[in-house]
Amino acid sequence: MGLSASSPAAAGCPMHMKTPDHRTENTDDVPAHQERAYEFVACPVKSGASQVKDDIDPSNMMPPPNQQPSPGQPFPLSTVREESSIPRAHSDKKWVYPSEQMFWNAMLRKGWRWKDDDITGEDMTNIIKIHNQNNEQAWKEILKWEALHAVECPCGPSLMRFGGKAKEYSPRARIRSWMGYELPFDRHDWIVDRCGKEVRYVIDYYDGGAVDKNYQFTILDVRPAFDSLSAVWDRMKVAWWRWTS
Repeated sequence: MGLSASSPAAAGCPMHMKTPDHRTENTDDVPAHQERAYEFVACPVKSGASQVKDDIDPSNMMPPPNQQPSPGQPFPLSTVREESSIPRAHSDKKWVYPSEQMFWNAMLRKGWRWKDDDITGEDMTNIIKIHNQNNEQAWKEILKWEALHAVECPCGPSLMRFGGKAKEYSPRARIRSWMGYELPFDRHDWIVDRCGKEVRYVIDYYDGGAVDKNYQFTILDVRPAFDSLSAVWDRMKVAWWRWTS
């Protein structure tokens, strides 16, 4: 879904044109962890003293905080980051996934303690693969909805920002739970740029059982939020198509 930068239609689209040298990329919505992300894409796995030496930021002579091993960390973790397929709004770059080390540090900040679980370095590698696969799948589902607006947005959508709302269950999830279905274990809201128009998508994550060979186990419920008449109309059309197919 969506046009690639190399396709004829996309080539003439302002969204896919390179920014002139005298202009700078709009970074208002860019999280700090994305600013230096490409320094860690497709680079060799590093650890120990060599990692700290190689990752020194010349502006402050310090390594990136979210790539440092935590105190007492039981094993080294990769700092390599994988580029996603998700276009970043107001940029010619794509979003970059966190490294194993970044994910580990993020879990610690949220209160998790590794001593409470029997976890290994291999587990962290698998967790990252599952995390990345979930996001790729979510974007594919968003592209299906955005295909309804291909005429008004021939460039295709891009992701502006996102946020987790694990304990803020959506009305749809609550209604499903009243009907006897399980509640989602996580929820994200993704804000998409549809050629200048902000569109919010709600993503509910449900447990789909065992992890398969493609690192998928999550069942995703992705749909545009009821923030506009356009979104309501999209939901009605898709519901009708599903009912009559």
